Order: sequence, then C-alpha cells, then structure tokens
Amino acid sequence: MDDFLLILSMKQGNEDAFEKFVRKYYSQILQYCRYHCFDMEHAEDLTQETFLKFIGSLQSYRHMGKAKNYLYTIAGNLCKNNAKKKKDILAEQDALEQQIGCCDVMERIETKICMEQALDKLLPELREVIILFYFQECKLTEIADILRISLPLVKYRLRRAREELKQLLGKEEKNGTGESDSNV
Repeated sequence: MDDFLLILSMKQGNEDAFEKFVRKYYSQILQYCRYHCFDMEHAEDLTQETFLKFIGSLQSYRHMGKAKNYLYTIAGNLCKNNAKKKKDILAEQDALEQQIGCCDVMERIETKICMEQALDKLLPELREVIILFYFQECKLTEIADILRISLPLVKYRLRRAREELKQLLGKEEKNGTGESDSNV
C-alpha cells in the first residue's frame, strides 16, 4: 500500500494503517537517529517520538509524496535537541571503557569513538549530509528535499564533509595515542 492510502486510512483511524506505516519506516528512522545520537536506547526513544509527533500532526499533514522526508525532518529536529544533552552519552562511554577489558573490543570501541568524535567536529550541516548519504543511503536529490536546500549545495557540503573527515581522521591516526589531536 502506498503512503497516500496509508495516510488516508490513518486519518480515518485505521489502526492497521498506523502499524503498516510505522513498520514501513521504523528501521530507517531508527538507523538515522542512531547515527545522530550514538546510543541505541536514545535512538529508539527518538524514533518513537518521531512517529508520535508525525501521528500528532496527522490531521494537518498534507501528503505530497514525501512522508519519509517529513519523518526525517522530524527526526532531525529531535536529534538536534538531543545533541544538547551529549554529556550523558560521554559519561556512559567512559563507564563502558572501564568495564571492558578485552583488547579487540576496546579497539573497535576506540575506532567507533574516533569516528563519532570526527563526525561531531563537523559543522552540523555537513554532518547531516554525511549521515543521510552514507548511513541512510539517501540519494543526493532526496537529501536536497529533506534538508530543503539545492542539489548543488548538497554536493558541495558532501565534498567538503569528506575533505574535513579525511583531515580529522588522518590527524587522529597520526597522533598514535588513540586520542584526538587537541589542535584540530
């Protein structure tokens, strides 16, 4: 069933339509939130909140063939608000590092943390394009629609984000201590 019919059924109170709609987009929105907040529990909460906000605004929603983009917009706003609370996430990462003693697991965690830190150092508009392109596998035109910017601007931001990530990750690797370079 396409989104138009699902949304029409949802507006009429059809519980099966709500379930089908959520099932259709849940994994994509969860993955998107996961790349923004790096914590599965927070990502699940943000995903649920995204669908609650969508359903809450359903009566005023006008379907124009872009329900997924609207969900990404809601999720993006929720993730931005969540980013302000990152201190809790850093404390959890420190506790996890102290609990785990296995070197292989520690290396994977350190790699993940380096990547998270590099993404976190990008300007928000560059990070958003990277997440949508690489982690959500959106096409450039979809990214332009989701972010409400021009296609050339999406291409520019993607190129610039790649360059900055290459530089950030290169400097962290050269440091050799596993810690990021403080001059970055």
